[in-house]
Amino acid sequence: MATLTHTNYEKATYPVEGMTCASCASSIESMLRAREGVADANVNFAGKSVQVTYEPTIVNPNQLRETVKEIGFDILIENQTQEQLEEREAKAIQDLKLKTIVAGVLALPVFILGMFFHGHFAWGNWVMLLLTSPIVLWAGQRFFTGAWAQAKHGRANMDTLVALSTGIAYIFSVFNSVYPEFFLSRGLEPHVYFEAVAVIIAFILLGKYLEEGAKNRSSAAIKKLMGLQPKTVRILRNGAELEIKIEEVQVGDRVVLLPGDRVPVDGEVAAGTTYLDESMLSGEPLPVQKQPGDKVFAGTINQKGSVQLIAEKTGGETMLAHIIKMVQEAQGSKAPVQKLVDKIAGIFVPVVLGIALLTLLSWIMFGGQAYLTEGFLSMISVLVIACPCALGLATPTAIMVGVGRGAESGILIKDAESLERAHEVSAVILDKTGTITLGKPTVTDVVWSDEAAETKQLEEYFYAMEAQSEHPIAQAVYNYYKEAGAQVKQPDHFNSLTGMGIEADFKGTRYYAGNHKLLQQHGVTIPEELEQQTITLQEDAKTVIYFADAKQALAVFAVSDPIKETAAQGIKAMQDAGIEVYMLTGDNKQTAAAVARQVGITNFNAELMPQDKADFVKQLQAEGKHVGMVGDGINDAQALATADLSIAMGQGTDIAMDVAGITLMRSELTQVAAAIKLSRATVKTIRQNLFWAFFYNVICIPIAAGLLFPFTGFLLSPMIAGAAMAFSSVSVVANSLRLRTVKLK
Repeated sequence: MATLTHTNYEKATYPVEGMTCASCASSIESMLRAREGVADANVNFAGKSVQVTYEPTIVNPNQLRETVKEIGFDILIENQTQEQLEEREAKAIQDLKLKTIVAGVLALPVFILGMFFHGHFAWGNWVMLLLTSPIVLWAGQRFFTGAWAQAKHGRANMDTLVALSTGIAYIFSVFNSVYPEFFLSRGLEPHVYFEAVAVIIAFILLGKYLEEGAKNRSSAAIKKLMGLQPKTVRILRNGAELEIKIEEVQVGDRVVLLPGDRVPVDGEVAAGTTYLDESMLSGEPLPVQKQPGDKVFAGTINQKGSVQLIAEKTGGETMLAHIIKMVQEAQGSKAPVQKLVDKIAGIFVPVVLGIALLTLLSWIMFGGQAYLTEGFLSMISVLVIACPCALGLATPTAIMVGVGRGAESGILIKDAESLERAHEVSAVILDKTGTITLGKPTVTDVVWSDEAAETKQLEEYFYAMEAQSEHPIAQAVYNYYKEAGAQVKQPDHFNSLTGMGIEADFKGTRYYAGNHKLLQQHGVTIPEELEQQTITLQEDAKTVIYFADAKQALAVFAVSDPIKETAAQGIKAMQDAGIEVYMLTGDNKQTAAAVARQVGITNFNAELMPQDKADFVKQLQAEGKHVGMVGDGINDAQALATADLSIAMGQGTDIAMDVAGITLMRSELTQVAAAIKLSRATVKTIRQNLFWAFFYNVICIPIAAGLLFPFTGFLLSPMIAGAAMAFSSVSVVANSLRLRTVKLK
């Protein structure tokens, strides 16, 4: 890999054409990484793409493309719309389908002639040669051109295995058909293997066709997300309504949204009122009312009403585009286990070539010329059956489906490493505010003293005082009365008393709003009934605000940050999964204890600073636990970065989401348990796939080489080897697709 002396690099993802196996991916990666100016390159074989990190002042996309083309592949560096990419993909699959059908139709009579009527007709070999040639030279051409491009650089891949096995058998059969006397004069039978060549190529093409269809289904989630953006947009320009392509919308354009339309851009409602279905972002099934000044996001659906929006973010800047990019990058990233698999795949083909040659030499050495035919067939079987496709597909297909499944459920996974790490989590740390609670303090209780008269007038005074304060709790009171339609009155005098509350004068009377210390300092008495109510409210983890005149307390207001409806359910789901749950908060111990009690958490710490949270993460890690941290604010960023797995609430701050490996769009704790369950299911699938891929090769290669022949007389036909190879790849992809049906809750 080229080493860069500075970090002014760009990261780009390009579609790749021409890949047929994991060794292809390995070749592309190593060629790109060897290029000066390239910091890293990661190929997603299942997703048919490459992610390149490069220094644009040293190397450009055209040079990257030339590097890849040298070994027989191509990358699409031009900006391609999703429709154009899908058209190219559909055309390639259609071409593969045609070649598969033609190869199958021509291979059938060759198979019948070669297997059941061999030697019965003098013209039999010529007919088989005539039918097999189009299969080799047209339908299977891709294998030979790919193998040659690799060979020019001293590399080998699946194309090499197929090209060598079928090419040698085809040339040998043509030679024996044209010049049979060469072997007859030496007392040997001039065998032909046209049926093996034809059927092998037909089977491999069929396997590739089925594999492509399965891989397309594995990327269904990303296509579904891309389908959320409309193709055209109605806008108002110079007083006229125009319909333009989505790519032509500019920031500041006035977009017209009719009932049933999908929102094309991120923006702000300028005129009109409507309800939007935002379930694709929040998971909330109920439509959300939107009025002038409210924010809207691309991909959401307009339910009722016509509105006009001012476009603020378009194209790749919208939240939907960021989600799509995040999912694409995650699907293209590599899990740690994949790096080991890549190393194995990189040396696998050369090792197989060696085994195939050793197989032929062993047959001749131990059996003599009499077993030349068996040795030849065994060598071909080894070359065909050992294709590393299943090995290359085992991890990326599971990652693609797992990441896509998460995206559909509102779980955005940053990279494959985060998805793989989540299954190891044994302890989860939860921030309180915004994670367990809503993070929006609200007035929950209002208790007036029996001696308070004209409470309506007093409420107006209290509202006016809190409207002057900038304290978060004062904001909760302000919002409470604003929603009730109260009118703000201007006090004759106002003063903020740091750490205690506020004071104000109305019509010559002084009033106080604040904590117990404020009343105590000014000699204000608290009636017995309010004192009792205060104790009860504080036991429920509510913050109490007193409202008083110069003599006595008139009312108690309780403000609380409500616990999320699904918090207790999510915490129980984690505990049922064998995960220890901890709560850390900067709030006071009494409030923390009350919240912990209500949601079923026994382990909690209060009055912590951001550094304290990060230190607690390290403490658990020192005890051998794999720690997951869930938070939503800047104060959680340090702990999120320290944890083994970081999970951010989607409604939290951008910095928390940037640090986090997983972002929960619904901001519900049930999603944490769901993310861990998805990770466990994905890792289980990867292990199943890798076991099958390795087991298949470990068992099949010796059998193909003829290991059982001395004991049982069984020799694996190259045709069966071709079918087995195709089946192994399709079975691995099919197993990965089962992740789409995993129940996460």
